[in-house]
Amino acid sequence: MPPTLQTVMRRMHLRPLAGTSGPGVLDAAVRWVAVSELADPTPYLEGGELLLTTGLRMDGDLTGYVARLVRRGVAGLGFGVGVSHEETPPALVEAAEAAGLPLLEVPRETPFIAIGKVVSELLAAEQYEEISRAFAAQGRLTRAALRPEGVHAVIDRLAKEVGGWAALLDESGEVRHATPGARTDAVAAELSRRRGRPLDTPRRAEVGDGRMPASLALSAPGEHIVVQPLGGGGRPRGFFAVGAGHAFTPVTQTVINAAGSLLTLSMEQGRAQRAAERSLRAAVLELLLAGEEERARAVLGRLGGRLPAAPVVVLAAGPDALDALEAVTFTALTGVPDVVALVPEPEADEVALSAGAPVGASLPTGYGTLRDGLDQARRALEAALDTRRGPVVKFGELAGQGLLALLDPAAAHAFSTAVLAPLTAYGSRADLMESLRAYLESNGHWDAAAQRLGVHRHTLRYRMRRVAELLGRDLDDPGVRAELWLALEAAGRPPLRSRATPASRPGNSR
Repeated sequence: MPPTLQTVMRRMHLRPLAGTSGPGVLDAAVRWVAVSELADPTPYLEGGELLLTTGLRMDGDLTGYVARLVRRGVAGLGFGVGVSHEETPPALVEAAEAAGLPLLEVPRETPFIAIGKVVSELLAAEQYEEISRAFAAQGRLTRAALRPEGVHAVIDRLAKEVGGWAALLDESGEVRHATPGARTDAVAAELSRRRGRPLDTPRRAEVGDGRMPASLALSAPGEHIVVQPLGGGGRPRGFFAVGAGHAFTPVTQTVINAAGSLLTLSMEQGRAQRAAERSLRAAVLELLLAGEEERARAVLGRLGGRLPAAPVVVLAAGPDALDALEAVTFTALTGVPDVVALVPEPEADEVALSAGAPVGASLPTGYGTLRDGLDQARRALEAALDTRRGPVVKFGELAGQGLLALLDPAAAHAFSTAVLAPLTAYGSRADLMESLRAYLESNGHWDAAAQRLGVHRHTLRYRMRRVAELLGRDLDDPGVRAELWLALEAAGRPPLRSRATPASRPGNSR
């Protein structure tokens, strides 16, 4: 805080004459010293000054002069005696007392410049103290950032430094960490309200418009809140909020800005570290798929990691499951699907459900047959992506649903369309397709198939000869029958979403 009127009065041995008896009057801050002999110096004042004068132009009624100084908000008036007046004019004393303006008498031997120097020195000392406090607080915040808790420790320390509360929020406004008493509901509501709206002032940008918003200040009776974005530029990667029951001083603002820099740095370092760890796990997975189990273990072991104990279940999922799976088991990013996790068999069901996204699970496998397990997991994931199934599909469940469940849905549908095209193009008659299905399902028995269709067996024989001619295939060949049955089955089901083409080699992150 700047020096008080009482401090200046004591240092310079100024005698109070009027307006100093009220509670807290002498605690008023002196922000500068001004000297003026004008009848109305207020146009040249900002407020908070100790105004010094010798009263060269003072005469008569001085209530208007005093009133103008009070309205401007000066800290006090110092009257220098021994120049134009041997003593302070009684009219000035009376007006100052009536208006509550602190009036101090400056002795003849005390030059005005000496008072200015003292106030300047006190202000400089206060500024130095504020800078020292800010540096000390920054040091405590930096030490907090180096603790294992990372950004959470910085938030906790920041709350103590500002004498209030602090909170960390992600880019969507969801609270990740907060100290007791944090008004996160008000912050989240304000961020949500501003999401997607255009800029309303140069100092405020909106959440969700892809631009980095500036610091946002919220005020309410007995509550002051500052919200700042986190990130190196562009769209914010999160926010932190600070609140207290008092207004923040310049020192506190400096501390808040320092905390923002540390939080941003910690987040960026964390992102870089996670990216490096994911690249490493992708490389280890590549070694495992190439049959280099010992090398994979050695690479992972040098960094203090280890593979799950075999047998493992391979889980395949989309990118939405990365964070959840990464936290509990060995997880790597690949080209297709995006996420592959290796889980000890006893934990597979629990881990798969915790992903919060569609997951395909393989049969239990060893590392020597890991590639087969990965293929099983991918096929199961395709089934999991079908909305008709649950979020987790096991490959073993597909095996009990027939050969068609094990095939790529898009490829099976394309095969069916090509094989059956001559029949579907043969006019508008559907009896050839129905007859072919009945014939195949009856294992080639004419009477059983004809009875199922409700036609004479000679009619069925005619139809099947026509089918053989259109398809150009021998219906007595078991292989042909298998292909036709598969084509009919695929034609009767809507195609599932096909597996995407790998966008990159395994090991490349998105």
